[in-house]
Amino acid sequence: MAESVSTMDNSDEEEFYDVPDSFIDPGCEERGKTSPVPQSDYVPPPGEVTVLTTGQETVSLGFSLTDYSVGCRLRLDYSCEKHRDSLFTDDSGTVKVEGLNPGTEYTFSIIRIADNGNQSKATLLSVFTEPSPPGQVIVDQASSESLSLHWDIPAGEVKSYIVTCYDMCNEEDIVQDTTDTNQLTLRNLKPGVCYSLLVYAQLRNGKLSRPTITSTRTKTHLEILLEDLGLEHHYKERLSLSTILGLDEKTITDEPAKCNSDLPWYFLKKLMMVNVTARNVKCTSACKSNCGDPQLDLDNLVTSLDSDDMLNPLDLITALFLCSDGFVQQEMALKMSMCQFSVPLLLPNCDTKQCTLMLWALRDIVKKYRPQSHSESKGFIEDRIVASKLPMISFVRLGECSLSKSEILNKLLSNSQQYHDTFVHCNMECGDSPRRISNGLAEMTWYLPCGNKNMDVFSEPVAVANLRGDIASFDTQFSFLCQTSAAVFVFFDTLDSECELLTNQQHKAQIFLVGNHQSKGFSLDAVKKVATKLNLNNSNILLKAKHRNDADFVKDLREKVSNVIEHSKMKMGIEQMADIAHELGITVDEDSSECQTAKQNADAITAEIKDILQYKEAQLPLQGQIWKELTCLEKEEFRLRNVGSENVEDYKSDLQVQKTELREKQNSYDMSNAMTCFINAISSPGIERRYFLKWLRMNLDNLSRETLSDLREQYKKKCKNSENKEEIKEIDKQLSNCSLGTEHFFREMGQIYEASLSLSQTNPSRKQLQNLPNLCAELLLDGFPLELVDGDASNIPLRWVSDVLSQLNDLVSPQNKILVVTVLGVQSTGKSTLLNTMFGVQFAVSSGRCTRGAFMLLIRINEDLKKELNCDFMMIIDTEGLKSPELAQLDNSHEHDNELATLVVGLSDITIINIAMENSIEMKDILQIVVHAFLRMTEVGKTPKCQFVHQNVSDVSAHDKNLRDRKLLLEQLNEMTQAAAKMEKKGENISFTDVMEYNPDTGNWYIPGLWNGNPPMAPVNAGYSEAVYELKKNIIHILGSCKSSANNILGFTEWMKSLWNAVKHENFIFSFRNSLVADAYMRLCTEFNKWEWNFKKEMYTWVTNAETRISNFGTVAVKTEISDIRELLTVLKSEALIKLSKWETKLLGNLDQYFKQTEGHVFLVEGYKQEFANSAKNVRREMESSVFYQLTAAADIRQGMAELDRIKGNHTKELEERVSALIDECSQKKVKMTEDELDKEFDKMWTETEKELSFSKMEVVDIFTSVSHRLRTNLSHKGSHASKLLSQKSLQRCGLDAFKYTPEGLIKRFQNTFTQMFNISGHTKDVQQIADSIISMCTQFVAEKNQFKSNYHDTYIQEILHMIDERLKNNQDVKTDITFEVSLKQHICSNAARSFQKMHDDFVRENDPYRCLNKNKEKFRADFKDVFHDRDQCQKKAEEFTYRCLRPAVEDFVKRSLGPDIIGEMLTCDQFSTRIVFQHSVLLDLLSVDEFESYLSYISSYEDYVKKWISNQIVERLSKDSTMFKLEDKHVQSSIRSINDAINKANKQKSGNLKTFVQNVCQELATKLVLSQDALGAFMILNNADQEQFARWLTECVKNMAQTLRKQYKETNIQMKLQNLHVNPQNQLFTKLIGCGKQCPFCKAPCDAGGSAHTEHWASLHRPKGFGSCRFLSSKKLVTEICSSSVVTEATFCCNATNWEFHPYKRYKEIFPDWKIPPDGSLQASDYWKYVMATFNKQLAKAFNAELADIPTTWKQITHEEAEASLKESFNIK
Repeated sequence: MAESVSTMDNSDEEEFYDVPDSFIDPGCEERGKTSPVPQSDYVPPPGEVTVLTTGQETVSLGFSLTDYSVGCRLRLDYSCEKHRDSLFTDDSGTVKVEGLNPGTEYTFSIIRIADNGNQSKATLLSVFTEPSPPGQVIVDQASSESLSLHWDIPAGEVKSYIVTCYDMCNEEDIVQDTTDTNQLTLRNLKPGVCYSLLVYAQLRNGKLSRPTITSTRTKTHLEILLEDLGLEHHYKERLSLSTILGLDEKTITDEPAKCNSDLPWYFLKKLMMVNVTARNVKCTSACKSNCGDPQLDLDNLVTSLDSDDMLNPLDLITALFLCSDGFVQQEMALKMSMCQFSVPLLLPNCDTKQCTLMLWALRDIVKKYRPQSHSESKGFIEDRIVASKLPMISFVRLGECSLSKSEILNKLLSNSQQYHDTFVHCNMECGDSPRRISNGLAEMTWYLPCGNKNMDVFSEPVAVANLRGDIASFDTQFSFLCQTSAAVFVFFDTLDSECELLTNQQHKAQIFLVGNHQSKGFSLDAVKKVATKLNLNNSNILLKAKHRNDADFVKDLREKVSNVIEHSKMKMGIEQMADIAHELGITVDEDSSECQTAKQNADAITAEIKDILQYKEAQLPLQGQIWKELTCLEKEEFRLRNVGSENVEDYKSDLQVQKTELREKQNSYDMSNAMTCFINAISSPGIERRYFLKWLRMNLDNLSRETLSDLREQYKKKCKNSENKEEIKEIDKQLSNCSLGTEHFFREMGQIYEASLSLSQTNPSRKQLQNLPNLCAELLLDGFPLELVDGDASNIPLRWVSDVLSQLNDLVSPQNKILVVTVLGVQSTGKSTLLNTMFGVQFAVSSGRCTRGAFMLLIRINEDLKKELNCDFMMIIDTEGLKSPELAQLDNSHEHDNELATLVVGLSDITIINIAMENSIEMKDILQIVVHAFLRMTEVGKTPKCQFVHQNVSDVSAHDKNLRDRKLLLEQLNEMTQAAAKMEKKGENISFTDVMEYNPDTGNWYIPGLWNGNPPMAPVNAGYSEAVYELKKNIIHILGSCKSSANNILGFTEWMKSLWNAVKHENFIFSFRNSLVADAYMRLCTEFNKWEWNFKKEMYTWVTNAETRISNFGTVAVKTEISDIRELLTVLKSEALIKLSKWETKLLGNLDQYFKQTEGHVFLVEGYKQEFANSAKNVRREMESSVFYQLTAAADIRQGMAELDRIKGNHTKELEERVSALIDECSQKKVKMTEDELDKEFDKMWTETEKELSFSKMEVVDIFTSVSHRLRTNLSHKGSHASKLLSQKSLQRCGLDAFKYTPEGLIKRFQNTFTQMFNISGHTKDVQQIADSIISMCTQFVAEKNQFKSNYHDTYIQEILHMIDERLKNNQDVKTDITFEVSLKQHICSNAARSFQKMHDDFVRENDPYRCLNKNKEKFRADFKDVFHDRDQCQKKAEEFTYRCLRPAVEDFVKRSLGPDIIGEMLTCDQFSTRIVFQHSVLLDLLSVDEFESYLSYISSYEDYVKKWISNQIVERLSKDSTMFKLEDKHVQSSIRSINDAINKANKQKSGNLKTFVQNVCQELATKLVLSQDALGAFMILNNADQEQFARWLTECVKNMAQTLRKQYKETNIQMKLQNLHVNPQNQLFTKLIGCGKQCPFCKAPCDAGGSAHTEHWASLHRPKGFGSCRFLSSKKLVTEICSSSVVTEATFCCNATNWEFHPYKRYKEIFPDWKIPPDGSLQASDYWKYVMATFNKQLAKAFNAELADIPTTWKQITHEEAEASLKESFNIK
């Protein structure tokens, strides 16, 4: 908009101000004082100035052109408060000024300037630039009726802001407000409306900016409340059961709610535990009391009592129902019903003004009651409440009402002895708080009679509805209640006479008016008019008059309600109300497509059920008789009770065939229609699947309830008389047959899956069923219980459950750790209820025997509790009730109960023992069962934890009063533990606290009865809920503080499989094979082996260095203050003791540390800790003995050599002097001597010297005499008979022939002849094998000593005798006498003496001084000539020193160091890591070769075969990748570095004397290399080499030596190298891996126990006894029975250990107490040896001179692959 302004104008739009000084023309003042300027100098001001346009940063001005404009220029000066500038331009039509500030008033001064410099007067102009709009508008807070917003301040001089807000759906609805600041709160808005917000900036002149626009929405009352409660996110993403049942810090803390957002979780926590105080929803901030305020401030006291800021419980309940999915709603309704709270019937949504009929939410409520009509028969009605057709009485309010309708209802429904607040009312805590979203809520409850006239309020059942809020506002709800109720009671204060709401309704219900006559607005006339219109009489009107108290009023009301109940025919179930709801536009919660589809699927299955038993046989055939027969066969496979005289393996083979036939029979069935529908339904998406399972469960419950209730009543009656056993048995069978639940469908699914696994892997049917475990795993993760133990068949479908858990592991990994809580107790003592209350879950609970078998359920652990519990899930296991003593004789119930108890105790981290009463009859029986279970767990290293729960003990002082009872309980437990221990063969004097962690004071919980009053109207006792909550906290605390770590799911699966296999073996005698225990044991062995090897390796290195010090003692190489070799030996022994003690402490410390860790199931092998500690001490003792032997031998040999070295040194010195004299003599001759002449002179001198020197030879010792003395000393404590036997034959005459044991006495010779006749492995053969083994071991020891070519020492024969004693001690189970021991020791010692005598003679000959001197004659001759001719000896002497002194020392060092290195290298191989893995590797190698000769060698000559196998493995390993050369080169390089360092160090000392230089080099090497004194002495004489030259040549020679050695090592055969090592790796590995060397007394399988000091021997894999050449006496056929099978049977054995008397295999421990032979854990466990025997039957029979074994059919079907798989399973190789 252009604006025209004259120079004198002073408009409001643009104002003139005083021109600033800077704008005044400098010539003005002067012109003012002088005469007027001539006209020609006059410059007129600019003409009319027009504002053409204004922008935020620009102004365009227009000028009218005149004649004066030509040749003139314009100057524009413009300014504001913060900005000033000028602009020059031609006097043209327009000028644009840029760079201005927005929304700012600028003053323009415009002057025309002529060419001559004259200026016009200034034209002043004021212009506002356009304002900037406000910046981004941000809504800070939105409530239901207000919006708080702010915006960014725009640039410019803004006076104010105008905010306009209008409803986007109704633009006429406008709210406008003005503010001086950049923030504003708009009020009086409508809730839930979308508003458009426009914010304008206004300048001082009133100009407005363009608006900044945004839009937002006010929140509804519901949204505000949900935000307040922290539930806003759950309005769309509904709360699920997994969310509310997850364990977190809140579930175990007692902190009250601190703010409103805590209230929903506080309420849910209490409700899920069925706590009647759940509706007390006041948070601590609202609970602060003024009682502690010392000031008197009544005003504050009054205002603090305002309840506006508190939350009404009904709002909380409504909000939670609106924010929960259907399953949470159902669970909440069920728990509220148990608490006798009213439940929502019509749920309002105050935002949508819609309400929902909560049919699905109420569908799971089942009520049991006894109307008057059943009182005589003592019968009862049990029905789903939504299906029960009951009269409904509704209570509503019209307008305001001074009577508390809800409180009156509570009094109406309560009898005089039992008042309960069913409905929330204003006099309850927070009940008077204003309701924000719950008006329109129709609540419902039921009055159900118990059949006692004196106690029942109403004799028949009735439903009661209560509508919250004024019916005038909730017409739909009121109409619904009028059409569904038998009567509607309308409460009012004031009644409109027209009252169209009442008169216009088409009432199906009777209308009752309930008014308060005392209220101010009460009008009797209005009541009359309405009553007339409604045709009401006095009986339909109830007025609360002044003279009537509440009790009388309630009594009258109760009479009217009773009258309606008695006469009304209007009865309707909630299911039928759905049609009326639809007519009125009320939604039904079951209308969702998922729910309806699921219902149709469930109905399709249950519609076919006419007779449950027939249906199960037709539609679920696999779990019937076939599955029970399979169960019997499985247990018989383990227990072999009916084997009789039949061959065990044939019998087991027949059982397998029968099992296979049954599986084939299962596979012959086509999948039934019911199962097809079921599997398809559970394959549907998650929400639909959950609906389906719930529908199916409810449908099945409805079907079986009527049948089962009658049977249960009969069952209870018959149980009262223990003589009715057969009838009880029949009813029990009917109960099982007529029971049908979802678990039967899952059970069938499991059988279909297990049967399919017997099909070939390519079979299409098998492939189609592979996803079934995954479906079940998803359900388990969703919180559905999974049947663990089939209660009908008393069995676990192991493969099915294992695969489900495996799939579950895949779904949750890596968050897969679980802790397990189980409950055990007598039947019908509330175990399931206890778990449901404790964890909020829903295990099946009903009258009679509810749970059959055991069910497991997963609860997620939330993040805040994971760290404390170290797990991700808690698994809850609910079990079948253990039978009472009266029923103990039925169905082998004791056996079944023991199986179940052992399983669940073994699986659980903590077990709850549920006892109905402190001194109940059943208590002793259940405790006996539990004690057995706990005792068995101690065998596997698991320390059980348990809590005893004594139910129905309500006295607050129960804990103190029952102190004596707890003491008595402990005494009984101790008695039962001792009895159980005796039965389990576990020893005596075992107390209960020895088998489990139990404290009588902290391990007992007293819980009051479940109901507070008489059901069915009794709520759950608050004391019950609180006591269970305390128990829950304690359990979680125990689990959090226990040492053992949680299992992962796969670990739990393995544990479960092993436990179940163990309990299947025998009724009471418990045997255990478990892969987790085996895995934990193998880990322990692996770690211990590492520590042990580090210890031994360290000691090998130390001994090598010590021997080097001893060997170099007394030579030029050693400078020491110790002068005597004995003193050095003492010092070294002290050092050795310190080192040994340090390592022993370290080993034991490592062991302690290992058992402190929580990972790796360490607690399972806690029982082996002492064994390994003993092994550590044993290793230390063995090492100490070995070290001392070696040190003593080395010192004695060195001492013996000292005199020889002195003699040889003197001889060398004498020769050096003679040669020096000869050189001087020859040099003095003037004639040049020829080589021959020099030789003659030298020979002459040598002969003369030899004659003059005395050559005292080393004395030759008679080794036989020394050995005989040692042998006699060794046998001295054996008595005079041993001495006599020694004297009968000289040692020299022994050992000339092969050793052969001949039994003494006639009886023994007869037994020997008898066993030989039948080729039975008899005593003589066993003794001969022991002798051969010991002879072989000692022969090898002697051969090793001979290799070193050192002198004999007495320690050698001492070691041999020690080895013999140890081996005889380890084979004490084979009885031997003193004659055998003496003859064996004589045989071995005589052969050793011969060998040692030769070794000694060779040593003496080799070290003869005369011989040693002559050996160096030619070297002396060469040195003599060199010195005589004055030749340079540097290179020659360097070579001599290198190859005569250094090289042998380096080679010796490599030999001494290589053995431990090779052992270390081999121990890195898996097959050498532990004894178990080693045995597995040997057997696997045999299987891969699959040659009979190899097997025969392994069986007949175990030690020889294994040693050879180890040797081959060493060669193979060292040959690969030049491993041997790398090890050798490592030590060569180490030696070369040491030599070079010694040369450099000696060079720096600048001795100038070559002899001193060499001595310095030798001293540096003395701790590492043993230098030959002979070679060194010979090198030192006649040495005139230059030190520096010698050092250079020596360095070069050493370098060449290294290359020569490397080449030599590369080319030398590995076997040759292995024979010359100081530490023999083959023997060391054999000793380490063969362990104790014990073999199974029956099948000769080697012991696999780790550590050297284990007290119990066991083998991972036993064999058929035919491999030990055992055959039947009559047929001479090889025996196929495996000892691990025999120990389960009634079979007997006889041997030398039994004095050839027959003894039961089951009691083998009495004969072989050190052996543990677990019963065959699975049929596949010994498939390896079965395969071998079946394959090589002919060869075995021929080799053992026997007849062919009768191979069972199933053995012949075992494949090579199955044999290999069984090997892995047996040794637990992953």
